[in-house]
Amino acid sequence: MRLLTQTISKSLHPAYRVQNVERARLETFKSELARLLEHLGHSAAESEEHLKNIVSDFLKATYYRDEHFVNTKDRQDLVIHNGRTAKDSVGVIIETKKPGNKSEMISPDKPNAKALHELLRYYLNERSKADNKEIRHLIINNIHAWYIFDAADFERHIYANNKLLKQYAEWSEGRLGSGNTDWFYKEIAAPFFEKELPELHCCSFDLRDYATAATNQDPNDDELLLDLYKILSPQHLLKKAFANDSNALNKQFYDELLYILGLEELKEGGKKIIDRAAKRRCEGSLLENTLSELEISGVWRDATGLDQFGDTPEDQRFSIALEPCITWLNRILFLKLLEGQLLRWRVGGERLLTVERVKDYDELNELFFHVLAVPEGERRESVQQKFNSVPYLNSSLFEQTELERRTLRVSSLTDRLTMPVLPNSVLRQNPNTPKEMPTLAYLFAFLDAYDFSSDAKARIQAENRAVINASVLGLIFEKINGYRDGSFLPPVLSRCTCAGKRCAAPCCKSSTSAMAGIVRMWKPTCTTN
Repeated sequence: MRLLTQTISKSLHPAYRVQNVERARLETFKSELARLLEHLGHSAAESEEHLKNIVSDFLKATYYRDEHFVNTKDRQDLVIHNGRTAKDSVGVIIETKKPGNKSEMISPDKPNAKALHELLRYYLNERSKADNKEIRHLIINNIHAWYIFDAADFERHIYANNKLLKQYAEWSEGRLGSGNTDWFYKEIAAPFFEKELPELHCCSFDLRDYATAATNQDPNDDELLLDLYKILSPQHLLKKAFANDSNALNKQFYDELLYILGLEELKEGGKKIIDRAAKRRCEGSLLENTLSELEISGVWRDATGLDQFGDTPEDQRFSIALEPCITWLNRILFLKLLEGQLLRWRVGGERLLTVERVKDYDELNELFFHVLAVPEGERRESVQQKFNSVPYLNSSLFEQTELERRTLRVSSLTDRLTMPVLPNSVLRQNPNTPKEMPTLAYLFAFLDAYDFSSDAKARIQAENRAVINASVLGLIFEKINGYRDGSFLPPVLSRCTCAGKRCAAPCCKSSTSAMAGIVRMWKPTCTTN
């Protein structure tokens, strides 16, 4: 049999691997790993029982104490249960050897060793006798070297082998051989791995390779521990659900964004539609504020081609109000992606969207058209002084749309209006969050509660914030754009103006970053005509 080893990074779920880790959690892991390595330096001559307890203490302190019971079971060295008590099923089986016990420890050169035979017996005890279908992983270690096997491979290559199961059943019932474990290892396990199983995959690593990162005070080395932290976590070993795939729709983000926009998702005729909020309608939402300004000004009645916006005056006014709201939100979310990149690359960099920098809708309008759409050398002196660190974005997204020119711009909105903060808002994690906020301040604070920096590589976060990337925003705008009949791009929203320019509109899923030559955020593949 060949042992096909792979690295930690190859073994982790791709979506889990790129997830950020909260600084406090990594610090706990780092200190416990350093303690584990220190204990090993003084315990090399101790018994396997002593060393097994060191591993158990490390796993409990780092991840499992509050949610999962970790202890011995029957003759098994160590197990991690899927729940908090010994009555819960076993999820992980661990076989531990002394570092100096080379004769019984497996290695890529000698996989068919006693440690693997013992792991096989423990697995068959759980799978056959206990009928445990919830085993997730199996581990062999000598404290330093670790080999982690996916239980799915054991299920496929071992439990599916009827000949082996029959031999095991007969041996365990005393009808085959002497009945002792050494006979099982020599006469059943060893021949099985030698003749019946050509290869077995596993993740392999050595804790000593991480000793420097675990024990020094250089924060630059901390990211070297991220993959190791994840491979031993419940999310990997017990295959627990982790936070949403960063490319999947984040429902909490989506629902609160709709609320601030002034929309809600409803079920109608067996399908979900997005329409003007009814139950949680708020005068301060972007849509209601825009509808009010349109009604007072009456400019929407003078627009030509109203039939493309709906069949009735009510539908027409709603659509004419919604399109600029989506455009404004589109610009803001694009800026959050850009801001995330700038903050990541420029330590100590300033945020683009704060109430201190953009205190009202007039200043938001100024940011759109007098700053982002104008090269630095051509900006008015007062604008340059206030926004001197904001780059020029060569993008059609920051040009006035035809509808903005014909109706209103974001500066037309009323600044004094407020919105109640949702009871389940992400902002409620902070007990000092007010119950009601000005809409623009609410929007900025809400967006700041998420991580818009690139998720191509895991990082250490000061606090745990969900990642929102361009793919997620594309999904959200597809849903919003199809608010009427399920089509993703209604006629009014499907016109792409990116020809010959860098476009950042989520509705057309374009584009490269408009920060020329520096940031690439979205794939430059426009799907609209």
